[in-house]
Amino acid sequence: MEKIQQIQSLMEEMSRVHLDFSKDYFETGRIKKFNLSKTFGHIPVSHIYQYRLALHECINDYLMTAKIDIKYFYRVKTRESIDAKIQRFLEQADQYPVHNWLNDIFGARIVLTATDIQTVIDLLEDWKNTLGLKNWYLRDKEGYRGLHIYFKNKSNVFFPWELQIWDDRDMLSNIRNHAAFKRTFMQLAT
Repeated sequence: MEKIQQIQSLMEEMSRVHLDFSKDYFETGRIKKFNLSKTFGHIPVSHIYQYRLALHECINDYLMTAKIDIKYFYRVKTRESIDAKIQRFLEQADQYPVHNWLNDIFGARIVLTATDIQTVIDLLEDWKNTLGLKNWYLRDKEGYRGLHIYFKNKSNVFFPWELQIWDDRDMLSNIRNHAAFKRTFMQLAT
């Protein structure tokens, strides 16, 4: 049960840091706010790039204050990866709200046992409101498996953040498949 308490603490801190960063960024009046429940045609790409850059530049200042006692990894999505994702979604016939697909500009990962993952899944509904969760799902596609959890803190102005929880048995396969399918924007110069 100690491991589950550590996971809950990690999620509490991710939610707190998401809320603190988002309020500092969006609620200061320095930038124009956009409703991310709209489709991409209503959100300027410069708004996305500006957010990504601000996040990249100062996320460590926020994470250093977190009281987290569990090993995790994080990344801020590259501009090239954002561009590739925008292109994929613009090519779809059905357009979705930006916060439904551009939900991982900030992402963190942890690796757990299958038993711990199931325990987390069983607790997510109870944690939804207290942790500011938007939604979650189990992904099992193209050899890539994991529980994806999104923090939104009840705002259509804040970009969601993602926490992926991987089964320790899937870690190497997920790394290989992520490199093969998610990094297509990286091309060798000719």
